[in-house]
Amino acid sequence: MASATAPSSGGATSFAGGLRGVQEQHTITVLVNNEPGVLARVSGLFARRGYNIESLTVSITEDPLVSRMTIVVAGDADVLEQITKQLHKLVDVLKVYDYLDTPLLARELALVKVNAEAGQRLELMQLIDIFRGRVIDVSDRTYVIEVTGGSDKIDAFEKQMEQFGVRELVRTGRIAMMRGPRTV
Repeated sequence: MASATAPSSGGATSFAGGLRGVQEQHTITVLVNNEPGVLARVSGLFARRGYNIESLTVSITEDPLVSRMTIVVAGDADVLEQITKQLHKLVDVLKVYDYLDTPLLARELALVKVNAEAGQRLELMQLIDIFRGRVIDVSDRTYVIEVTGGSDKIDAFEKQMEQFGVRELVRTGRIAMMRGPRTV
């Protein structure tokens, strides 16, 4: 199954408690059959209902017959309930799980190509170290940096790199997993 991602740009305010009418950011895991067209059907469901997917990451799981979608969507409790019910109706959907009231581990990955002029490289390397990033490619004029972490960390890293001149940026969507021994 192909991977498609779109980074979350914040947008919705997150509130605990599932209040009706209050915009919450939901991270949803959807386990699906690893079949052609499943991604299109799931994303089409969101589009037909007028819900914006803020982030979408898809990959095969430990079982080659199953893919895991991690979807970030903003909406109130009613929106989440509708989305969940509609997802369960799709033939290829095996399980749907919302992490709203669950402790989770969530990460994103960014690759950032920045200008790396000779006089700025020391300062650039210090910032990369602070964010626990890695330089994965070097040219005479640029560095490509890999950084992982939560959305806030990636946002802050992007902001710091602006002073050097960001030439290109690629960012994954959120991936998430429950803390502790429980699994989806």
